[in-house]
Amino acid sequence: MSVVINTNSAASAASYNLSTTNASLQKSLNRLSSGLRIVTSSDDAGGLAVSMKMSAAIRRTDAAAANVGNSISFLQTQDGVLKNADKILNRMSELATLSLDVTKSTDDRSLYQLEFDVLRDQLTAMESEEFNGVALFGTGAGTHTVATSEDGITQTVDISATDLNTINGGFAGDDITTYAGAVTAVANIRTAIEGLAEARAQNGAEQSRLSFSLDML
Repeated sequence: MSVVINTNSAASAASYNLSTTNASLQKSLNRLSSGLRIVTSSDDAGGLAVSMKMSAAIRRTDAAAANVGNSISFLQTQDGVLKNADKILNRMSELATLSLDVTKSTDDRSLYQLEFDVLRDQLTAMESEEFNGVALFGTGAGTHTVATSEDGITQTVDISATDLNTINGGFAGDDITTYAGAVTAVANIRTAIEGLAEARAQNGAEQSRLSFSLDML
């Protein structure tokens, strides 16, 4: 009995080409719809591994940038408080200077002392200001450390925990109801203003450095 094998090479080739084209079309549609060059690991196994590592690095860098941005906001808030403290100190200096006037009566100096004490209390209250639960000012030397990068290269930036208590404490017991007391108060407040100016300069320098760090990220 004879065996007959019917084949159509052209049809087989066409079927194969159609199948291949459909598979390629499906890949193209997946890429178009997702916006990704690599949709599945079979598209580019090596490229997928590199992409995953780069994506993770980008996310960590974005997180570091967010940390730096928050730290800049911390410093800006801190500087806002220091700016108000400067206004208060200038007013206190003015009151102490007015008490030096020999034509002022005891009652006049008592009124100056009343405002002087209230302003001093406000300065003390500023020491407890916070930013998202973190103290803006610290007692004694101290810093807050901010991580600005990762992936084996640790870079940090320290921001000062300004000791506002030390600045304010220089005139805690000043009494401007007397001429001698007013002289002492003027000198003490001048020292406090100098300390405050240094603190604001430090704050501005740290803001500038963090801004450059953010640009690098």
